[in-house]
Amino acid sequence: MRTVRTFYRGLAVITITAALGACTHGPTLQGTASPAGDMVKVLAASGPHPSLGPQADLFGRFVGTWDADYSFIAEDGSIRHRRGEVLFGWVLDGHALQDIFLGYPESGSEERRMVTGLRWVDPKSGRWTLAFVAPTFDAVIRMEAVAEGDRIVLRGMDTKGALLRWSFNDIQKNSFVWRGETSHDGGKTWRLEEEHHMKRRPPGGAA
Repeated sequence: MRTVRTFYRGLAVITITAALGACTHGPTLQGTASPAGDMVKVLAASGPHPSLGPQADLFGRFVGTWDADYSFIAEDGSIRHRRGEVLFGWVLDGHALQDIFLGYPESGSEERRMVTGLRWVDPKSGRWTLAFVAPTFDAVIRMEAVAEGDRIVLRGMDTKGALLRWSFNDIQKNSFVWRGETSHDGGKTWRLEEEHHMKRRPPGGAA
Protein backbone atom coordinates (compact mmCIF):
# COMPACT_ATOMS: atom_id res chain seq x y z
CA MET A 1 0.00 0.00 0.00
CA ARG A 2 1.25 3.46 -0.79
CA THR A 3 0.07 4.93 2.54
CA VAL A 4 -2.86 7.31 2.21
CA ARG A 5 -2.59 7.50 -1.57
CA THR A 6 -3.69 3.90 -2.01
CA PHE A 7 -7.02 4.78 -0.51
CA TYR A 8 -7.34 8.13 -2.25
CA ARG A 9 -8.66 6.71 -5.49
CA GLY A 10 -12.42 7.04 -5.54
CA LEU A 11 -12.77 6.64 -1.79
CA ALA A 12 -16.06 7.56 -0.17
CA VAL A 13 -15.87 7.53 3.62
CA ILE A 14 -18.43 7.70 6.37
CA THR A 15 -18.79 10.68 8.67
CA ILE A 16 -16.70 12.85 6.38
CA THR A 17 -18.11 16.13 7.68
CA ALA A 18 -17.87 15.36 11.37
CA ALA A 19 -14.79 17.47 11.93
CA LEU A 20 -16.51 20.55 10.54
CA GLY A 21 -19.18 20.76 13.22
CA ALA A 22 -19.03 22.09 16.75
CA CYS A 23 -21.59 21.26 19.43
CA THR A 24 -21.66 20.61 23.13
CA HIS A 25 -21.33 17.13 24.62
CA GLY A 26 -24.63 15.25 24.52
CA PRO A 27 -26.70 17.57 22.26
CA THR A 28 -30.46 17.21 22.05
CA LEU A 29 -32.06 16.93 18.63
CA GLN A 30 -35.66 17.86 19.28
CA GLY A 31 -36.94 20.15 16.59
CA THR A 32 -33.96 19.84 14.24
CA ALA A 33 -34.69 21.06 10.75
CA SER A 34 -32.67 18.41 8.91
CA PRO A 35 -33.08 14.82 10.14
CA ALA A 36 -30.49 13.75 7.57
CA GLY A 37 -27.86 15.71 9.48
CA ASP A 38 -28.74 14.46 12.95
CA MET A 39 -25.96 11.86 13.00
CA VAL A 40 -23.29 14.45 12.21
CA LYS A 41 -24.63 16.83 14.86
CA VAL A 42 -24.46 14.14 17.51
CA LEU A 43 -21.02 12.97 16.38
CA ALA A 44 -19.28 16.35 16.63
CA ALA A 45 -17.99 17.60 20.00
CA SER A 46 -16.88 21.04 21.15
CA GLY A 47 -13.67 19.80 22.75
CA PRO A 48 -11.87 16.88 24.37
CA HIS A 49 -13.50 14.87 27.15
CA PRO A 50 -12.13 15.88 30.58
CA SER A 51 -10.96 12.30 31.18
CA LEU A 52 -8.23 12.73 28.54
CA GLY A 53 -6.47 15.39 30.58
CA PRO A 54 -3.07 16.46 29.18
CA GLN A 55 -3.12 13.55 26.72
CA ALA A 56 -5.58 15.52 24.62
CA ASP A 57 -2.87 17.99 23.69
CA LEU A 58 -0.84 15.57 21.53
CA PHE A 59 -3.36 15.76 18.69
CA GLY A 60 -5.73 18.42 20.02
CA ARG A 61 -3.37 21.16 18.84
CA PHE A 62 -4.24 20.27 15.26
CA VAL A 63 -7.97 20.98 15.59
CA GLY A 64 -9.04 23.26 12.76
CA THR A 65 -8.63 23.49 9.00
CA TRP A 66 -5.31 23.35 7.19
CA ASP A 67 -4.52 24.16 3.57
CA ALA A 68 -2.51 21.30 2.11
CA ASP A 69 0.14 20.98 -0.57
CA TYR A 70 0.20 17.21 -1.10
CA SER A 71 3.30 15.62 -2.62
CA PHE A 72 3.21 12.02 -3.89
CA ILE A 73 6.62 10.55 -4.61
CA ALA A 74 6.94 7.80 -7.24
CA GLU A 75 9.59 5.09 -7.19
CA ASP A 76 11.53 6.89 -9.92
CA GLY A 77 11.72 9.99 -7.72
CA SER A 78 9.20 12.05 -9.67
CA ILE A 79 6.77 14.09 -7.55
CA ARG A 80 3.10 14.79 -8.22
CA HIS A 81 1.50 17.69 -6.38
CA ARG A 82 -2.13 18.13 -5.48
CA ARG A 83 -3.95 20.84 -3.55
CA GLY A 84 -6.41 20.14 -0.79
CA GLU A 85 -7.17 20.62 2.86
CA VAL A 86 -7.00 18.70 6.12
CA LEU A 87 -9.54 19.05 8.92
CA PHE A 88 -9.28 17.90 12.53
CA GLY A 89 -12.11 17.94 15.06
CA TRP A 90 -13.28 16.30 18.27
CA VAL A 91 -16.05 13.69 18.00
CA LEU A 92 -17.87 11.09 20.12
CA ASP A 93 -18.38 13.39 23.11
CA GLY A 94 -14.72 14.33 22.98
CA HIS A 95 -13.42 10.80 23.48
CA ALA A 96 -11.91 10.75 19.98
CA LEU A 97 -10.49 13.08 17.35
CA GLN A 98 -11.27 12.64 13.67
CA ASP A 99 -9.32 13.88 10.66
CA ILE A 100 -10.27 14.32 7.03
CA PHE A 101 -7.62 14.51 4.29
CA LEU A 102 -9.34 16.02 1.25
CA GLY A 103 -7.93 16.49 -2.26
CA TYR A 104 -9.54 18.98 -4.63
CA PRO A 105 -10.70 17.86 -8.11
CA GLU A 106 -8.11 18.42 -10.83
CA SER A 107 -10.68 18.54 -13.61
CA GLY A 108 -14.35 19.37 -14.02
CA SER A 109 -15.32 15.72 -14.38
CA GLU A 110 -13.32 14.48 -11.39
CA GLU A 111 -14.73 14.02 -7.91
CA ARG A 112 -12.94 15.32 -4.85
CA ARG A 113 -10.95 12.69 -2.95
CA MET A 114 -10.88 12.16 0.77
CA VAL A 115 -9.85 9.74 3.48
CA THR A 116 -10.47 9.75 7.21
CA GLY A 117 -9.01 8.51 10.46
CA LEU A 118 -10.29 8.27 14.03
CA ARG A 119 -7.94 8.70 17.01
CA TRP A 120 -8.48 7.80 20.64
CA VAL A 121 -6.42 6.89 23.71
CA ASP A 122 -6.27 3.11 24.18
CA PRO A 123 -7.13 2.46 27.85
CA LYS A 124 -4.84 -0.60 27.94
CA SER A 125 -1.67 0.93 26.50
CA GLY A 126 -2.39 4.55 27.38
CA ARG A 127 -1.26 5.50 23.88
CA TRP A 128 -3.06 7.32 21.13
CA THR A 129 -4.41 4.86 18.55
CA LEU A 130 -5.49 5.53 14.97
CA ALA A 131 -8.11 3.59 13.03
CA PHE A 132 -7.85 4.29 9.31
CA VAL A 133 -10.86 2.86 7.47
CA ALA A 134 -11.28 2.45 3.71
CA PRO A 135 -14.71 0.90 3.01
CA THR A 136 -14.19 0.85 -0.77
CA PHE A 137 -11.17 -1.43 -0.36
CA ASP A 138 -12.61 -3.35 2.60
CA ALA A 139 -9.52 -2.31 4.55
CA VAL A 140 -8.93 -1.28 8.15
CA ILE A 141 -5.54 -0.18 9.48
CA ARG A 142 -4.74 0.29 13.15
CA MET A 143 -1.70 2.32 14.18
CA GLU A 144 -0.16 3.46 17.46
CA ALA A 145 1.17 6.97 17.99
CA VAL A 146 4.03 8.14 20.19
CA ALA A 147 5.79 11.45 20.63
CA GLU A 148 9.43 11.21 19.57
CA GLY A 149 11.24 14.42 20.38
CA ASP A 150 9.39 17.25 18.69
CA ARG A 151 7.47 15.04 16.28
CA ILE A 152 4.67 12.45 16.40
CA VAL A 153 5.18 9.02 14.83
CA LEU A 154 2.48 6.45 14.05
CA ARG A 155 3.41 2.86 13.29
CA GLY A 156 1.36 0.02 11.89
CA MET A 157 1.01 -2.44 9.03
CA ASP A 158 -0.94 -2.28 5.80
CA THR A 159 -3.27 -4.99 4.50
CA LYS A 160 -0.41 -6.70 2.61
CA GLY A 161 1.93 -6.87 5.59
CA ALA A 162 4.19 -3.93 4.75
CA LEU A 163 5.22 -1.73 7.68
CA LEU A 164 3.89 1.82 7.77
CA ARG A 165 5.39 4.87 9.42
CA TRP A 166 3.34 8.06 9.32
CA SER A 167 4.67 11.15 11.06
CA PHE A 168 3.94 14.77 11.96
CA ASN A 169 7.12 16.81 11.60
CA ASP A 170 8.32 20.41 11.99
CA ILE A 171 5.24 21.12 14.08
CA GLN A 172 4.56 24.83 14.53
CA LYS A 173 1.45 26.70 15.64
CA ASN A 174 0.41 27.36 12.04
CA SER A 175 2.24 24.71 10.02
CA PHE A 176 3.47 21.11 10.00
CA VAL A 177 4.75 18.48 7.58
CA TRP A 178 3.08 15.06 7.30
CA ARG A 179 5.18 12.19 5.92
CA GLY A 180 4.14 8.68 4.91
CA GLU A 181 6.77 5.95 4.63
CA THR A 182 6.59 2.24 3.83
CA SER A 183 9.02 -0.64 4.47
CA HIS A 184 8.91 -3.98 2.65
CA ASP A 185 11.90 -5.51 4.46
CA GLY A 186 10.78 -5.48 8.07
CA GLY A 187 11.94 -1.94 8.79
CA LYS A 188 15.51 -2.22 7.51
CA THR A 189 14.86 0.39 4.85
CA TRP A 190 12.06 2.89 4.36
CA ARG A 191 10.77 4.65 1.26
CA LEU A 192 9.21 8.10 1.53
CA GLU A 193 6.02 8.00 -0.54
CA GLU A 194 4.20 11.11 0.62
CA GLU A 195 5.20 14.47 2.06
CA HIS A 196 2.40 16.95 2.69
CA HIS A 197 2.96 20.54 3.79
CA MET A 198 0.14 22.03 5.87
CA LYS A 199 -0.61 25.66 6.73
CA ARG A 200 -3.35 26.55 9.19
CA ARG A 201 -6.25 28.40 7.62
CA PRO A 202 -7.30 31.44 9.67
CA PRO A 203 -10.88 31.50 10.97
CA GLY A 204 -13.19 32.50 8.17
CA GLY A 205 -10.46 32.02 5.58
CA ALA A 206 -11.32 30.58 2.16
CA ALA A 207 -9.61 27.72 0.36
